[in-house]
Amino acid sequence: MWDYTEKVMDHFLHPRNVGEIADADAIGEVGNITCGDALKLFLKLDAGKTRIADVKFQTFGCASAIASASALTELVKGKAIVEVETVTNDDIAKYLGSLPEEKMHCSVMGMEALQAALAHLRGEGDGKATSGHDHDHGKYDPDGVDRVVCYCFSVTERHIREVVAANGLTTVAQVTHYCKAGGGCGGCKKDIQAILDALAGAAATAAAAVAAPAAAGPAPKVLTNLQKMMKIQQLINDELRPGLQADGGDLELLDIDGDRVVVQLKGACAGCPGAQTTLKRWVEARLREEVSPALTVVAG
Repeated sequence: MWDYTEKVMDHFLHPRNVGEIADADAIGEVGNITCGDALKLFLKLDAGKTRIADVKFQTFGCASAIASASALTELVKGKAIVEVETVTNDDIAKYLGSLPEEKMHCSVMGMEALQAALAHLRGEGDGKATSGHDHDHGKYDPDGVDRVVCYCFSVTERHIREVVAANGLTTVAQVTHYCKAGGGCGGCKKDIQAILDALAGAAATAAAAVAAPAAAGPAPKVLTNLQKMMKIQQLINDELRPGLQADGGDLELLDIDGDRVVVQLKGACAGCPGAQTTLKRWVEARLREEVSPALTVVAG
């Protein structure tokens, strides 16, 4: 039996905000009941269309799935849209006290449903999260990242990469716990390990590149506003955009106001449920590393 916290059991036995909203402003769906878990999230905004006035959910899944969905609704209800855009699966797990690692995919499902609903709210997509489930196995994908790696649970390489990056995963077992890939016949575990090895190699190369200038001499001088703007533009054009374009997306710099960098995701990235994760954990992280730790990246 799983070692659940009292709060997990409370939200499982007494789930909050269960049901549907007939006139919802946005709906987010994720999962597939043939794989064992599915979640549908309904959002209703206030009169000013800036705050979540009501939220409901319907789910098919285990105790952790129900508790995670219930916790998610409590986390976002009454909050401004800009506040909930950064909610992660880790926030859901922490709200519940913790979740067994083997059940972390339930919190990931909650985060994806929220991201899908927010994308739907922005007019980006139909509210169905497809980053890891229900992909067309025959889809043409020249870059390979949308190929289905785990056929038992229809999980793509793109989804595995996003989950690994967002949660700092390092083992195949962890990947299985967070997105189910590898949890069926096990035939895809070698492919999952290859993805982990590739990501680890890329991270080590990036870390070495960042550390090398620091080891070579004193700390760089404080940049002027003009130098800072030029460096941001250069980093976006030389590194960030090519990385996103390789996945079918793109990034446009809209404005720089002090330490606030306004960008717009385009292409496949625009409707991706993991868009906020991309902005915060990659774009913003890289700009902070290379330009200034005070920078904040927001979507325009």
